Amino acid sequence: MDPAAAALDHPPIPVYSTAARRSLSQANGGGDELRPHHKPLSLWPGMYHSPVTAALWNARSTLLERAVNSSNDGPSQVNLLTRAPGESRTSVLYNFVSDVALREQYRNPWNNIRMGKLMEDLDALAGTIAMKHCADDDSTTRPLLLVTASVDKVSLKKPLRVDVDLKLAGAVAWVGRSSMKIQMQVIQPATEIVTDESLALVANFTFVARDSKTQKSAPVNHLSPETDEEKALFAATEQLELKRKQARSKQPDQADDQRVQQLLAEARVLTDMPALADKNSILIQHTKLENAIICQPQQRNLHGRIFGGFLMRRAFELAFSTCYVFGGHRPVFLEVDHVDFLRPVDVGDFLRFRSCVLYTEEENSARPKIHVEVKAIVTQPESRSSQVSNTFHFTFTLDTSSSKSGDMVVRRVLPSTEEEARRCVSRYDADH
Repeated sequence: MDPAAAALDHPPIPVYSTAARRSLSQANGGGDELRPHHKPLSLWPGMYHSPVTAALWNARSTLLERAVNSSNDGPSQVNLLTRAPGESRTSVLYNFVSDVALREQYRNPWNNIRMGKLMEDLDALAGTIAMKHCADDDSTTRPLLLVTASVDKVSLKKPLRVDVDLKLAGAVAWVGRSSMKIQMQVIQPATEIVTDESLALVANFTFVARDSKTQKSAPVNHLSPETDEEKALFAATEQLELKRKQARSKQPDQADDQRVQQLLAEARVLTDMPALADKNSILIQHTKLENAIICQPQQRNLHGRIFGGFLMRRAFELAFSTCYVFGGHRPVFLEVDHVDFLRPVDVGDFLRFRSCVLYTEEENSARPKIHVEVKAIVTQPESRSSQVSNTFHFTFTLDTSSSKSGDMVVRRVLPSTEEEARRCVSRYDADH
């Protein structure tokens, strides 16, 4: 049985726009539109919620009550449970066809879905799944602090429409000592049986568990795959995790140094003799964009930190803009190659997003690839310090419908510093 299809064992959480939820409330006698799930304000740590995020907060209500009411002085969990993927499997249904207001919230200027907003919802749903898997039957133990560590390969398999119902579904795919891999899927149309034609997007999130008192890594419940598909996914994820650990420990070799020097040699023509340089080349530094925000309390999560999905949405929107002004045509999203969450972002932090085109590929002139890197940097003027909190890598192509020939010339991007060159080489190797 397909793991995503198994999500039908748990009815999807319906999502309604604010107007639709208010209408439902009035039909039930009026009052607070969330009255059927009404919780104290303390259970809603951030009022910055999309309709999907609000639905997930409702779905988490029991876990939230315990998390808010539990004391950090309670004992840590000693007896770990063994859970099946089906116990954490959760799905959310977007009623785009019947809910005009909801559809409007997710519509971009080209009548497709706002990918950044969908990524925000994917992170929220993955967090709910992580909480379900780590839930402890003992109400006296202190709850775990669950943190998004990384996002790997958010791959778009087909364009997402905003006029067709859509479903998000996910479950825990693999568990280590203190980390979890959660596979997310977007299904459109939202059919009862998931097929290759209806599977529109696949994403893999990594969450790590911390002790809420000591802030040290904490063990999580075990995972026992049941179906053949769940067992195959567990084995494949474990193998991939092993390869990633080996790649992280790999030291730069002589071949890498040669590639770095070759890139810098090509870039020196652009810097020293720009009039003689290849007109289809450009320096990385000339593709950069930047914006900045002050992190507001409305954007915080259950643990008081800035919601990871919000950061991902802001990074995606800057990456999209960077690709747009670089390529000269509307970008078409292909995938999130990798996202690292290096340190938490707190309310009140001055956060700067910096983007650049890291490298391009033109193996297919009708479908060039543009790889954009975005760094989120926490800047603290009082202490005159700054730290990278998140690194995002996105891949786009360009909409060729506005090109007369159907082919586009995408400029080659070259580094002007050794640090940039090593980032290019490292990212290219990781992507391939």
